[in-house]
Formats: sequence, C-alpha cells, structure tokens
Amino acid sequence: MPNYTGPFLKDILRRTKVIAVVGVSMNPVRPSYYVARYLSLKGYAVIPVNPGHAGKLLFGQTVRASLYEITQPVDMVDIFRRSEAVPPIVDEALSSFPNLRTIWMQIGVEHPEAAAKAQARGVDVVINRCPKIEYQRLFGELRMGGFATGVISSRL
Repeated sequence: MPNYTGPFLKDILRRTKVIAVVGVSMNPVRPSYYVARYLSLKGYAVIPVNPGHAGKLLFGQTVRASLYEITQPVDMVDIFRRSEAVPPIVDEALSSFPNLRTIWMQIGVEHPEAAAKAQARGVDVVINRCPKIEYQRLFGELRMGGFATGVISSRL
C-alpha cells in the first residue's frame, strides 16, 4: 500500500480544477454522489460519468456515458468502480486527456498494473484513498477523530 505524503496529496488537490468522476451515482446516499457533490461545492468542476445515467443532469453538469464524450481538458479522473474495471478506464483516460495529471482510485479500488501504466505516462496516481477525506484532512476541515469541529474561529 503506497504511503502518500501530505504535500503530494495537497499539491494534487490544489492544482486540480476539473475532475471526471467515473461511476458516480444519482443516489444522494451513495458515496460517489456525496463525494462528487462535496468536490463541486469546493469549487472543482465535476464531470459525472456513468453510462446508466447518461444525459441526466447532476451538479449542473450533463452525465456522460464515457470519458470519450468529454471534450474539455480534465485534470483528474476519480474512479468509483470495482478494481477489475480500472484498466479500461485508465486506458480511456490516457487516450482522452493528453494533459491528464492524476488518476485517483477511491477507497477499496486498487489496480497496480493500471497505476504503473499511468505513472509511466507521467500521471500521478493515488490508490485506495478518497479526495473528499484527504481534502478535509489536509485543509483543516477534520479534527483527529475525523469529524468536523463545528468551531468558528476568528483566525484569519
């Protein structure tokens, strides 16, 4: 299991502007929904990708059937699919976005061979982590116990 440094993850989260979320759900109780929603509320442009919901609207964006349908540049592809589904998603991401910076595999999603292929192309890869959790942890939205503190501070 890779051990990612705080500065490495923080750099990814700071430089990323557009995230394609593969496997996003329209169901608000599913992790893929609330992670994508959270990221959109933090200012990221989130492009939902799920062939079962293609054409519907989610977070003000049209759900795409595949990464191939996205015409704008994407900085990060966030994968909410089973590990065995990762290789074709990585291939599609690498061929669709020549300037892709990051492949992010959600908690429980791992595929070392696909990760190595992306890394060989100069793409940063994060495996078995959640960008929502890492954002909250690295930008001070969580305490040690993992909960929002609810404290309002006068610090600037």
